[in-house]
Amino acid sequence: MTCSACAGPVEEAIKRLRGIHEAVIDVLNNQAQVLFNPNFVNLEKICETIQDAGFEASLIENEANETSIKVCRIRINGMTCSSCSSTIERVLRVTNGVQRAHVSLALEEAEVHYDRRLVDHDKLLDEIESAGFEALLISTGEDLSKIDLKIVGECVDESIKTLLEALPGVQSVEFHHGTDKIISVLYKHDVTGPRSFIRVFGRTKLKATIFSAGEEGRESQRQVEIKKYYKSFIWSLVFTVPVFLTAMVFMYIPWINHLLMFKVINMLNTGEIIRCVLATPVQFLIGWRFYYGSYKAFRRGSANMDVLIALGTNAAYFYSLYSVLRAASSPGFKGEDFFETSSMLITFILLGKYLEVMAKGKTSDAISKLMKLTPDTAILLSLDSEGQVTGEEEIDGRLIQKNDVIKILPGVKVASDGYVIWGKSHVDESMMTGEANLVAKRKGDTVIGGTLNANGVLHVKVTRVGSESALAQIIRLVESAQLAKAPVQKLADTISKFFVPLVISFSLLTWLVWFFAGKLHWYSESWIPASMDIFELALQFGISVMVVACPCALGLATPTAVMVGTGVGASQGVLIKGGQALERAHMVSAN
Repeated sequence: MTCSACAGPVEEAIKRLRGIHEAVIDVLNNQAQVLFNPNFVNLEKICETIQDAGFEASLIENEANETSIKVCRIRINGMTCSSCSSTIERVLRVTNGVQRAHVSLALEEAEVHYDRRLVDHDKLLDEIESAGFEALLISTGEDLSKIDLKIVGECVDESIKTLLEALPGVQSVEFHHGTDKIISVLYKHDVTGPRSFIRVFGRTKLKATIFSAGEEGRESQRQVEIKKYYKSFIWSLVFTVPVFLTAMVFMYIPWINHLLMFKVINMLNTGEIIRCVLATPVQFLIGWRFYYGSYKAFRRGSANMDVLIALGTNAAYFYSLYSVLRAASSPGFKGEDFFETSSMLITFILLGKYLEVMAKGKTSDAISKLMKLTPDTAILLSLDSEGQVTGEEEIDGRLIQKNDVIKILPGVKVASDGYVIWGKSHVDESMMTGEANLVAKRKGDTVIGGTLNANGVLHVKVTRVGSESALAQIIRLVESAQLAKAPVQKLADTISKFFVPLVISFSLLTWLVWFFAGKLHWYSESWIPASMDIFELALQFGISVMVVACPCALGLATPTAVMVGTGVGASQGVLIKGGQALERAHMVSAN
């Protein structure tokens, strides 16, 4: 080789071989570094290909030791605060075989580095689910692809599974029984693909379509969560507004106050009955999620935001219930209820959760836009043995497989990475390079999925699909950056781990100090409202300390900032490799 013009054809020739992951040519040292799968291609074939290109080739070094360390990404549902994400990280890190585990609360994902000889991804999913969360495998990090298919029609599990497993390259088939009949297929994308799976169903009375468990699935899950919190907030508001009005507003309207103060049984009045009846469904039906979250937290030996909310609202509600029962049974008791405190607290927290899931959805808009750069459909060409086009059909872009030949029309985005086998055109590659000038493409030139074909028709042979594509690698880099924790986030997570126990301790201490200060007459009795006693005043201060503190903002602020920063950067062509790089960037000056 004499120059870079020699290196280009050699690199392209090697990359066209089946099983090639990466090929880098070093012109200065006359060397090539090739990463390949030995199941599909061997060293002799690679050397022969280089020789066919007109150059001599000999083996220098063969690093055939395949690492046993794998990386998988897992989507996690059910996390409410940084205490949850820290708990999952601890559960994963103590699992035998796990080297590193990073959990993103804002992204609702985990990235786990593990030794496949000691543990597999199924074990990791089981560990997360045993901690009380839902877990779904997104990617295995191996030379495998995973696709979910939705089946329409009556399904005979074993027969379908047998048919799919009989296909070359299929590693495993798993059924997910539920409202939708979903089949997950793990396969080698160098050998087979989703189009082959759908053909299997075509031979039966069943119909299969791709079920998106990627960004679309995440968006669907997010929309369900948004609707859930919105509905809960509205119902809570319907019950809470009357409670608030009867406790805080109607007392200033004489004729309504007269009705509310009407004694029903002993000292129990109409207003207390109304507030008790309306606050109960808010506490136990709408607020059930906080009880369940507290149960899961206690089961794994930790405390989170749900524990604070459950303790604070229960203290207010059950003291109020005690006051109501005491008033009904005692003719001389003058107490005060706090039903509006528990109801309003739950309502405002649900509003905050609704706004939170809305904000988390907007932070991932940049990744969604990146994923939509490739077209939804592609024109698949059928070729005869001599390479002549015999037909064409429009297919779903997700059904493209390696070695397919696709037709790219003028003004249409390239559907997948590959090289031109026929035609001439100019392609806008600004989304990859940032350069506005069009790049000329002819036979033998590579094209990148997501770039825009300008003025000619191209026939492209697909070389990389799915996670191998250039666009998928950019998306993975952005997602890895969002998973990586900035130094300030690690500090926030450490603080939030001890935050809830400290808040509970301070709340109890506040109640004790005010209670004994009252008993010892350390403050004037004029400080105590006419409708309260020392115990009630101290309880009110204790509850206030408990419910005003919430670790959610502490745990979400930094990861949300990292998500927004890396996402906006990616949309502008700037790739940020994580929170640490983003944190150090503020020290850069123009001087």
